[in-house]
Amino acid sequence: MRPSFELHSRGKTLILGERTAIMGVVNVTPDSFYDGGHYFDENAAVRHAFQLVKEGADLVDIGGQSTRPGSKPVGIEEECRRVLPILRTLRSRSDVWISIDTYHSEVARRSLEEGADLINDVSSFREDPAMPGIIAQSACIS
Repeated sequence: MRPSFELHSRGKTLILGERTAIMGVVNVTPDSFYDGGHYFDENAAVRHAFQLVKEGADLVDIGGQSTRPGSKPVGIEEECRRVLPILRTLRSRSDVWISIDTYHSEVARRSLEEGADLINDVSSFREDPAMPGIIAQSACIS
């Protein structure tokens, strides 16, 4: 039997290890390497997020900046403009775990304030020196 452990956030528990957890991905970018930009439109992204939940996703990861090789970075305000409406809508209608894929501490801070459960920092805290403090201060998971 595999070892398991629990993540706790906002009164919810996600048990990892007992079975494979499913993460659904919603990339709100016009140049996503994953989906080719199919969910850049806010309504399409929201529909996709709810479809992922309906299909059994344990966690929905929302990203507003492409990390594909050669992609151009977007500013913090643009990244927030892309991810926060999807986060707000999903959070208002679902208790699914929501992660935000960002390496900007300001995007993380705003997302956590809006109800994100965790931050998926693909830079492992290397891009923004304020990120570890934002995560620690939020106590988003325990």
